[in-house]
Amino acid sequence: MNAALPHLPALQVVIPLLGAVLAAFLRRGAFAFAVALVVTWILPFVSAILLWQVLASGPISYAIGGWAPPWGIEYRVDVLNAFVLLLISGVGAVIMPFARRSIDFELPESKEAWFYCMYLLCLAGLLGVTVTGDAFNAFVFLEVSSLATYALIALGPDRRALVGAFQYLLLGTIGATLYVIGVGFLYLLTGSLNLVDIAARLADLPDGQWKTVMVSLAFVTVGVSLKLALFPLHAWLPNAYAYAPSWVTAFLAATATKVAIYLLVRFYFSVYGVAFDWRALPVGEAFIVLSVAAMFIASAIAVFEPDLKRMLAYSSLAQIGYITLGIGLANQAGLTGGLVHIVNHALMKGALFLALGAIFFRVGTVQLADLAGIGRKMPLTMVAFSIAAFGLVGTPGTSGFISKWYLAVAALDAGRWPLVFLILASSLITLIYIGRVLEVAWFRPPTPAIAHAADPPLSMLLPLLVLAAATIYFGFDTRLTAYVAGTAAQTLIWGLR
Repeated sequence: MNAALPHLPALQVVIPLLGAVLAAFLRRGAFAFAVALVVTWILPFVSAILLWQVLASGPISYAIGGWAPPWGIEYRVDVLNAFVLLLISGVGAVIMPFARRSIDFELPESKEAWFYCMYLLCLAGLLGVTVTGDAFNAFVFLEVSSLATYALIALGPDRRALVGAFQYLLLGTIGATLYVIGVGFLYLLTGSLNLVDIAARLADLPDGQWKTVMVSLAFVTVGVSLKLALFPLHAWLPNAYAYAPSWVTAFLAATATKVAIYLLVRFYFSVYGVAFDWRALPVGEAFIVLSVAAMFIASAIAVFEPDLKRMLAYSSLAQIGYITLGIGLANQAGLTGGLVHIVNHALMKGALFLALGAIFFRVGTVQLADLAGIGRKMPLTMVAFSIAAFGLVGTPGTSGFISKWYLAVAALDAGRWPLVFLILASSLITLIYIGRVLEVAWFRPPTPAIAHAADPPLSMLLPLLVLAAATIYFGFDTRLTAYVAGTAAQTLIWGLR
């Protein structure tokens, strides 16, 4: 074990990559699932050790192949990305048991091994984006995760999944192209792809080259914003979430957009922000305006959605708005609120989409009109759904309240008190569309269509209950979420010029 400790940053990526190859060669769904389960359960321990190490001793630098940075590729782990690594691997580990019965139900057996292969490739890509300290290497891992994600979405039982995957492919390719163009400008200016080295060299640039830096900032911002589905660059997300297999939707909603947000934060605060004060530019104002627009427009659309997966997809757009609002405010409370909401939203939205997956497993539909009285037939499932739903609203006693509290404090610290009222108002819209579902589920008599519905098997129910319980737990004990997010935010804010 001691021999493996120095190599933990690389093992975060190598283990799922090897698991993907093994799952593909096994060619049987049950065996491939066993590989995916073992791999997914190993990774949180690796992430937890890395987080403990960086909290105790500071950032970890791991040189790939023995080539010292900035000449070689560096995996660099600090509090921020160790936090995100633990989120990705932890959520994957919790929800993985749900996949077995759900994927059996929604996919033919002949495709199951390839499904788990693609999932492990996606996981490796997401972890790679998070752990790497190299700008081009981040692009490579971003495309590994994206290509695997396109395949996962296309496997959905509805033929419209192919359209959703194609839309995501088109817009994802545009986003990746814009990102790599931005990185190309940075390379032309600095001659380096190492993020730490780029930041140091940008600080020494002559005044005549700052226009090129601004162009690079614009390309990176738009490219990554397409990946994270920042309003109005979100066109791919509703169909991708609505028509993908149920388990895929839960996994992607909890992890994929969060990694893109991490990449945006990394560039703004650890690369550009070290070289110049981007807060003097109108970038922060743009993030705030687009975030508020997402919070209201996406939530308003969700109110009228009859398909619950699409409703939660638009809800995700609104919740991304809360995260980017914290980035736009660019003070410690705001960044803490944005980072802690990355975790809290992953827990809540993971639980909500798993609940819909359980309902689809039992009833075969997630249309709201067909689910009258479902709470009486699937009480544990709907209790977990209700807890996570109240978390989205920001009800005190849930983790969602913690996020919105930090954002409100950040708005007051920045002298933007109207934002506090906008946060409250958008939460009330969330209550409206969540209230529609709860009213139909709990207060209407069951319809004949759900007469034989019941809570799902324990392997599906337990992950859902764990995420719902975590939504409550982290509403009271914030030592792992708000404390670590605050530590990361403090470091990032102090690093700004």
